[in-house]
This record gives sequence, structure tokens and C-alpha cells, in this order.
Amino acid sequence: MEKYKRTNKAILARGVKLLAAAVATATIGPVIVYNAFMNKDHDFFIPVLILGVLIMFLAIFLIFRGIKLMLDSFFKS
Repeated sequence: MEKYKRTNKAILARGVKLLAAAVATATIGPVIVYNAFMNKDHDFFIPVLILGVLIMFLAIFLIFRGIKLMLDSFFKS
């Protein structure tokens, strides 16, 4: 009989954790950007805006990385 490929649960768990972190950063990033635009006259407008945009880019990266890890756990041996 031929052995069936099994899902690598450790890699799958890492992928799910990354997607959970992506959900958090995808929520926090736009909130920070919104708050930055509400306080345009404040001294920290530019640093807070940059921080929010970086967090949103981090969310995009984490989404792709999490999906890649999950697919690797399903289809690689």
C-alpha cells in the first residue's frame, strides 16, 4: 500500500498564528492611520502616519506568509 501524505501540524499551527497576527495588524493599522489624519495639526502627525502605514504593510506580509505556510503544510511532505 502507498503511504498517504499527512498534514504537517507544526507548520500549519505556525501559519494559523501568523494569520491571527495578520488580523490584529490589519485592524490596528487603519485605526492608527485614521487617528493620524484626525490630528493633522499635532507634532507627531508624520511619525504616527508612517507607523500606521508600516503596520498595514506588515499585515499584508503576514497574510501572504501565513497562507504560504499553510499551503506548505498541506502539500509538501
